[in-house]
Amino acid sequence: MSANGLSTRIRMFLNPRERQRSPFLRLGQQMQDILGDGGILKEVVQPGEGQPVPRDSSVSIHFSGFLEYSDRPFETTNQLKYPRMMKLGRDVTLYGLELGILTMKKGEFSRFLFLPEYAYGDMGCPPLIPPFATVLYEVQVLDFLDSAQVDEFFTLSLVRTFSSLQEEQNTVPLYKLLNVVDTERSFGNRCFNQSRFEDAKDRYKQALTLLGNREVEGEEEKRSIAAAQLPIYLNLSLTQLRLDRPLKALVYSHKALKIDPKNTKALFRCGQAYLELFEYEKAQDYLMMAQANKPFDTDINNLLRKLAICYNNSLDKEKELCSKMFADFVKK
Repeated sequence: MSANGLSTRIRMFLNPRERQRSPFLRLGQQMQDILGDGGILKEVVQPGEGQPVPRDSSVSIHFSGFLEYSDRPFETTNQLKYPRMMKLGRDVTLYGLELGILTMKKGEFSRFLFLPEYAYGDMGCPPLIPPFATVLYEVQVLDFLDSAQVDEFFTLSLVRTFSSLQEEQNTVPLYKLLNVVDTERSFGNRCFNQSRFEDAKDRYKQALTLLGNREVEGEEEKRSIAAAQLPIYLNLSLTQLRLDRPLKALVYSHKALKIDPKNTKALFRCGQAYLELFEYEKAQDYLMMAQANKPFDTDINNLLRKLAICYNNSLDKEKELCSKMFADFVKK
Protein backbone atom coordinates (compact mmCIF):
# COMPACT_ATOMS: atom_id res chain seq x y z
CA MET A 1 0.00 0.00 0.00
CA SER A 2 1.31 3.42 -0.87
CA ALA A 3 2.32 5.69 1.96
CA ASN A 4 2.42 8.81 -0.19
CA GLY A 5 -0.15 11.58 0.01
CA LEU A 6 -2.78 12.15 -2.63
CA SER A 7 -1.77 15.55 -3.94
CA THR A 8 1.61 14.55 -5.35
CA ARG A 9 0.15 11.61 -7.26
CA ILE A 10 -2.71 13.57 -8.77
CA ARG A 11 -0.80 16.69 -9.73
CA MET A 12 1.57 14.66 -11.89
CA PHE A 13 -1.28 14.12 -14.37
CA LEU A 14 -2.80 17.62 -14.39
CA ASN A 15 -1.97 20.52 -16.65
CA PRO A 16 -1.19 23.90 -14.97
CA ARG A 17 -4.81 25.10 -15.10
CA GLU A 18 -6.20 21.85 -13.68
CA ARG A 19 -3.67 21.92 -10.84
CA GLN A 20 -5.55 24.85 -9.37
CA ARG A 21 -8.67 22.68 -8.97
CA SER A 22 -9.28 20.54 -5.88
CA PRO A 23 -7.35 17.24 -6.05
CA PHE A 24 -10.14 15.50 -4.14
CA LEU A 25 -12.75 16.86 -6.57
CA ARG A 26 -10.67 15.66 -9.48
CA LEU A 27 -10.22 12.20 -7.94
CA GLY A 28 -13.88 11.92 -7.03
CA GLN A 29 -14.90 12.17 -10.69
CA GLN A 30 -13.46 8.70 -11.34
CA MET A 31 -14.84 7.06 -8.19
CA GLN A 32 -18.05 5.16 -7.51
CA ASP A 33 -20.76 6.65 -5.31
CA ILE A 34 -21.57 3.66 -3.11
CA LEU A 35 -24.48 5.19 -1.17
CA GLY A 36 -26.03 7.43 -3.82
CA ASP A 37 -25.70 10.66 -1.82
CA GLY A 38 -22.08 11.44 -2.73
CA GLY A 39 -20.98 11.00 0.88
CA ILE A 40 -18.73 7.98 0.27
CA LEU A 41 -16.85 7.59 -3.02
CA LYS A 42 -14.83 4.46 -3.79
CA GLU A 43 -12.11 3.44 -6.23
CA VAL A 44 -11.01 -0.21 -6.35
CA VAL A 45 -7.26 -0.31 -6.94
CA GLN A 46 -6.80 -4.07 -6.48
CA PRO A 47 -9.86 -6.37 -6.48
CA GLY A 48 -10.32 -8.95 -3.77
CA GLU A 49 -11.77 -12.44 -3.75
CA GLY A 50 -14.80 -14.13 -2.25
CA GLN A 51 -17.76 -12.57 -0.48
CA PRO A 52 -17.84 -9.00 0.90
CA VAL A 53 -17.01 -8.48 4.57
CA PRO A 54 -20.12 -9.46 6.59
CA ARG A 55 -21.65 -7.10 9.13
CA ASP A 56 -20.46 -7.71 12.72
CA SER A 57 -17.20 -9.26 11.46
CA SER A 58 -13.78 -8.91 12.97
CA VAL A 59 -11.39 -7.53 10.35
CA SER A 60 -7.64 -7.16 9.92
CA ILE A 61 -6.89 -4.16 7.71
CA HIS A 62 -4.13 -1.79 6.73
CA PHE A 63 -5.33 1.78 6.33
CA SER A 64 -3.97 5.30 5.93
CA GLY A 65 -5.94 8.57 6.23
CA PHE A 66 -5.02 11.75 4.33
CA LEU A 67 -6.14 15.36 4.31
CA GLU A 68 -6.30 17.22 1.03
CA TYR A 69 -2.98 18.73 -0.11
CA SER A 70 -1.09 16.58 2.43
CA ASP A 71 1.58 14.09 1.46
CA ARG A 72 1.67 12.49 4.92
CA PRO A 73 -1.10 10.43 6.54
CA PHE A 74 -2.62 11.75 9.75
CA GLU A 75 -3.08 8.11 10.81
CA THR A 76 -1.78 4.81 9.42
CA THR A 77 -1.25 1.16 10.32
CA ASN A 78 1.45 0.57 7.71
CA GLN A 79 4.15 0.36 10.38
CA LEU A 80 2.45 -2.70 11.88
CA LYS A 81 3.44 -6.12 10.58
CA TYR A 82 0.26 -7.64 11.99
CA PRO A 83 -2.52 -5.09 12.56
CA ARG A 84 -4.88 -6.19 15.30
CA MET A 85 -8.31 -7.60 14.56
CA MET A 86 -10.98 -4.90 14.85
CA LYS A 87 -14.62 -5.59 15.55
CA LEU A 88 -17.01 -3.75 13.23
CA GLY A 89 -19.52 -1.72 15.19
CA ARG A 90 -17.14 -1.39 18.13
CA ASP A 91 -13.49 -0.82 17.21
CA VAL A 92 -13.95 0.95 13.86
CA THR A 93 -15.19 4.35 15.03
CA LEU A 94 -15.25 6.23 11.70
CA TYR A 95 -18.75 5.73 10.28
CA GLY A 96 -17.72 6.05 6.64
CA LEU A 97 -14.78 3.70 7.07
CA GLU A 98 -17.02 0.98 8.47
CA LEU A 99 -19.52 1.37 5.62
CA GLY A 100 -16.66 1.28 3.14
CA ILE A 101 -15.18 -1.90 4.64
CA LEU A 102 -18.55 -3.64 4.26
CA THR A 103 -18.24 -3.20 0.46
CA MET A 104 -14.78 -4.83 0.34
CA LYS A 105 -13.52 -8.39 -0.12
CA LYS A 106 -10.51 -10.24 1.26
CA GLY A 107 -7.31 -9.00 -0.37
CA GLU A 108 -8.96 -5.90 -1.83
CA PHE A 109 -7.17 -2.53 -1.83
CA SER A 110 -9.40 0.51 -2.36
CA ARG A 111 -9.45 4.28 -1.88
CA PHE A 112 -12.36 6.13 -0.31
CA LEU A 113 -13.32 9.79 -0.11
CA PHE A 114 -15.49 10.58 2.92
CA LEU A 115 -17.46 13.80 3.21
CA PRO A 116 -17.49 15.35 6.71
CA GLU A 117 -20.81 13.75 7.72
CA TYR A 118 -19.21 10.31 7.17
CA ALA A 119 -15.88 11.28 8.70
CA TYR A 120 -15.11 13.82 11.44
CA GLY A 121 -18.14 16.09 11.07
CA ASP A 122 -18.48 19.83 11.55
CA MET A 123 -16.07 19.93 14.49
CA GLY A 124 -13.23 17.90 13.00
CA CYS A 125 -10.73 16.38 15.41
CA PRO A 126 -8.29 19.09 16.55
CA PRO A 127 -5.43 19.48 16.11
CA LEU A 128 -5.11 16.97 13.26
CA ILE A 129 -8.46 17.25 11.47
CA PRO A 130 -9.93 20.70 10.70
CA PRO A 131 -13.71 21.34 10.74
CA PHE A 132 -15.76 20.23 7.71
CA ALA A 133 -12.84 18.16 6.36
CA THR A 134 -13.22 15.70 3.50
CA VAL A 135 -10.70 12.89 4.00
CA LEU A 136 -9.14 10.19 1.84
CA TYR A 137 -8.58 6.68 3.16
CA GLU A 138 -6.55 3.94 1.52
CA VAL A 139 -7.71 0.56 2.84
CA GLN A 140 -6.55 -3.02 2.32
CA VAL A 141 -8.50 -5.94 3.79
CA LEU A 142 -5.96 -8.56 4.91
CA ASP A 143 -8.45 -10.97 6.46
CA PHE A 144 -11.77 -11.15 8.27
CA LEU A 145 -13.74 -13.57 10.41
CA ASP A 146 -17.51 -13.60 10.70
CA SER A 147 -17.74 -13.46 14.48
CA ALA A 148 -21.45 -12.63 14.82
CA GLN A 149 -22.36 -16.07 16.16
CA VAL A 150 -19.44 -16.01 18.58
CA ASP A 151 -20.52 -12.62 19.94
CA GLU A 152 -24.10 -13.78 20.32
CA PHE A 153 -22.99 -16.95 22.06
CA PHE A 154 -20.77 -15.22 24.59
CA THR A 155 -23.23 -12.46 25.42
CA LEU A 156 -25.17 -15.20 27.22
CA SER A 157 -22.45 -15.26 29.88
CA LEU A 158 -23.02 -11.58 30.67
CA VAL A 159 -26.66 -11.95 31.62
CA ARG A 160 -26.97 -15.48 33.02
CA THR A 161 -25.64 -17.56 35.88
CA PHE A 162 -23.23 -20.38 35.05
CA SER A 163 -25.87 -23.11 35.41
CA SER A 164 -28.45 -21.28 33.30
CA LEU A 165 -25.71 -20.48 30.77
CA GLN A 166 -24.93 -24.18 30.39
CA GLU A 167 -28.63 -24.96 29.96
CA GLU A 168 -28.97 -22.23 27.33
CA GLN A 169 -25.92 -23.40 25.40
CA ASN A 170 -27.14 -26.98 25.45
CA THR A 171 -30.33 -25.89 23.68
CA VAL A 172 -28.30 -24.43 20.82
CA PRO A 173 -28.15 -26.75 17.78
CA LEU A 174 -24.90 -28.67 17.58
CA TYR A 175 -23.99 -27.24 14.17
CA LYS A 176 -24.17 -23.72 15.58
CA LEU A 177 -21.94 -24.64 18.53
CA LEU A 178 -19.42 -26.20 16.15
CA ASN A 179 -19.46 -23.04 13.99
CA VAL A 180 -18.69 -20.94 17.07
CA VAL A 181 -15.91 -23.32 18.10
CA ASP A 182 -14.43 -23.26 14.61
CA THR A 183 -14.41 -19.45 14.62
CA GLU A 184 -12.68 -19.40 18.02
CA ARG A 185 -10.08 -21.82 16.68
CA SER A 186 -9.58 -19.59 13.63
CA PHE A 187 -8.95 -16.64 15.94
CA GLY A 188 -6.44 -18.81 17.81
CA ASN A 189 -4.72 -19.81 14.57
CA ARG A 190 -4.38 -16.16 13.56
CA CYS A 191 -2.84 -15.31 16.94
CA PHE A 192 -0.47 -18.28 16.65
CA ASN A 193 0.66 -17.23 13.18
CA GLN A 194 1.45 -13.80 14.60
CA SER A 195 3.51 -15.40 17.42
CA ARG A 196 0.97 -14.23 20.02
CA PHE A 197 1.04 -17.61 21.72
CA GLU A 198 -0.64 -16.64 25.00
CA ASP A 199 -3.59 -15.16 23.09
CA ALA A 200 -3.73 -18.27 20.89
CA LYS A 201 -3.76 -20.51 23.96
CA ASP A 202 -6.67 -18.55 25.46
CA ARG A 203 -8.70 -18.83 22.24
CA TYR A 204 -8.12 -22.58 21.98
CA LYS A 205 -9.02 -23.14 25.63
CA GLN A 206 -12.19 -21.10 25.21
CA ALA A 207 -13.19 -23.35 22.33
CA LEU A 208 -12.53 -26.45 24.46
CA THR A 209 -14.61 -25.00 27.30
CA LEU A 210 -17.59 -24.62 24.97
CA LEU A 211 -17.25 -28.21 23.83
CA GLY A 212 -16.74 -29.46 27.38
CA ASN A 213 -19.90 -27.74 28.63
CA ARG A 214 -22.01 -29.54 26.07
CA GLU A 215 -24.20 -32.34 27.40
CA VAL A 216 -23.67 -34.99 24.74
CA GLU A 217 -26.74 -36.79 23.44
CA GLY A 218 -26.04 -40.01 21.58
CA GLU A 219 -22.98 -41.55 19.96
CA GLU A 220 -23.15 -39.46 16.81
CA GLU A 221 -22.98 -36.20 18.75
CA LYS A 222 -20.19 -37.63 20.90
CA ARG A 223 -18.16 -38.38 17.77
CA SER A 224 -18.78 -34.89 16.42
CA ILE A 225 -17.59 -33.30 19.67
CA ALA A 226 -14.47 -35.49 19.71
CA ALA A 227 -13.72 -34.63 16.09
CA ALA A 228 -13.87 -30.93 16.99
CA GLN A 229 -11.70 -31.41 20.10
CA LEU A 230 -8.90 -33.27 18.32
CA PRO A 231 -7.40 -30.40 16.24
CA ILE A 232 -7.72 -28.04 19.20
CA TYR A 233 -5.76 -30.42 21.45
CA LEU A 234 -3.08 -30.58 18.75
CA ASN A 235 -3.04 -26.79 18.43
CA LEU A 236 -2.75 -26.38 22.19
CA SER A 237 0.06 -28.92 22.38
CA LEU A 238 2.11 -27.04 19.79
CA THR A 239 1.29 -23.69 21.43
CA GLN A 240 2.54 -24.96 24.81
CA LEU A 241 5.76 -26.10 23.16
CA ARG A 242 6.21 -22.61 21.73
CA LEU A 243 5.71 -21.29 25.26
CA ASP A 244 8.42 -23.68 26.56
CA ARG A 245 5.93 -25.71 28.57
CA PRO A 246 6.60 -29.31 27.48
CA LEU A 247 4.71 -30.88 30.41
CA LYS A 248 1.51 -29.05 29.45
CA ALA A 249 2.14 -29.93 25.81
CA LEU A 250 2.21 -33.61 26.84
CA VAL A 251 -1.16 -33.28 28.57
CA TYR A 252 -2.86 -32.08 25.38
CA SER A 253 -0.97 -34.54 23.18
CA HIS A 254 -2.16 -37.46 25.30
CA LYS A 255 -5.73 -36.14 25.19
CA ALA A 256 -5.47 -36.12 21.42
CA LEU A 257 -4.18 -39.71 21.47
CA LYS A 258 -7.17 -40.80 23.56
CA ILE A 259 -9.38 -39.67 20.67
CA ASP A 260 -7.10 -41.01 17.93
CA PRO A 261 -4.38 -43.37 19.27
CA LYS A 262 -2.51 -43.45 15.95
CA ASN A 263 -2.60 -39.74 15.22
CA THR A 264 0.79 -38.86 13.73
CA LYS A 265 0.79 -35.24 14.88
CA ALA A 266 -0.02 -36.22 18.46
CA LEU A 267 2.74 -38.85 18.48
CA PHE A 268 5.17 -36.31 17.05
CA ARG A 269 4.19 -33.69 19.67
CA CYS A 270 4.83 -36.24 22.43
CA GLY A 271 8.24 -36.93 20.94
CA GLN A 272 9.00 -33.19 20.86
CA ALA A 273 7.90 -32.71 24.46
CA TYR A 274 9.84 -35.68 25.82
CA LEU A 275 12.93 -34.52 23.96
CA GLU A 276 12.68 -31.12 25.63
CA LEU A 277 12.31 -32.91 28.96
CA PHE A 278 15.49 -34.93 28.21
CA GLU A 279 13.54 -38.20 28.39
CA TYR A 280 15.23 -39.61 25.31
CA GLU A 281 13.89 -43.16 25.41
CA LYS A 282 10.27 -42.01 25.60
CA ALA A 283 10.94 -39.45 22.88
CA GLN A 284 12.33 -42.20 20.67
CA ASP A 285 9.34 -44.47 21.31
CA TYR A 286 6.82 -41.85 20.20
CA LEU A 287 8.88 -40.62 17.27
CA MET A 288 9.34 -44.17 16.00
CA MET A 289 5.56 -44.68 16.13
CA ALA A 290 5.08 -41.43 14.22
CA GLN A 291 7.70 -42.50 11.68
CA ALA A 292 5.90 -45.83 11.21
CA ASN A 293 2.85 -43.83 10.07
CA LYS A 294 4.85 -41.50 7.83
CA PRO A 295 8.28 -43.00 7.04
CA PHE A 296 9.36 -40.16 4.73
CA ASP A 297 8.16 -37.20 6.79
CA THR A 298 10.99 -34.66 6.91
CA ASP A 299 10.10 -33.19 10.32
CA ILE A 300 9.92 -36.59 11.98
CA ASN A 301 13.20 -37.81 10.50
CA ASN A 302 14.98 -34.55 11.33
CA LEU A 303 13.83 -34.75 14.94
CA LEU A 304 14.99 -38.36 15.17
CA ARG A 305 18.44 -37.24 14.01
CA LYS A 306 18.40 -34.45 16.56
CA LEU A 307 17.37 -36.96 19.23
CA ALA A 308 20.32 -39.23 18.34
CA ILE A 309 22.76 -36.30 18.63
CA CYS A 310 21.29 -35.20 21.97
CA TYR A 311 21.38 -38.75 23.31
CA ASN A 312 25.02 -39.26 22.27
CA ASN A 313 26.00 -35.92 23.78
CA SER A 314 24.32 -36.89 27.05
CA LEU A 315 26.26 -40.17 27.08
CA ASP A 316 29.54 -38.34 26.47
CA LYS A 317 28.82 -35.94 29.32
CA GLU A 318 27.93 -38.84 31.58
CA LYS A 319 31.19 -40.62 30.72
CA GLU A 320 33.16 -37.44 31.33
CA LEU A 321 31.50 -36.97 34.70
CA CYS A 322 32.20 -40.58 35.70
CA SER A 323 35.86 -40.22 34.64
CA LYS A 324 36.27 -37.14 36.82
CA MET A 325 34.63 -38.86 39.78
CA PHE A 326 36.91 -41.91 39.34
CA ALA A 327 40.02 -39.74 39.04
CA ASP A 328 39.08 -37.89 42.25
CA PHE A 329 38.54 -41.21 43.99
CA VAL A 330 42.01 -42.50 42.94
CA LYS A 331 43.65 -39.30 44.20
CA LYS A 332 41.99 -39.62 47.55
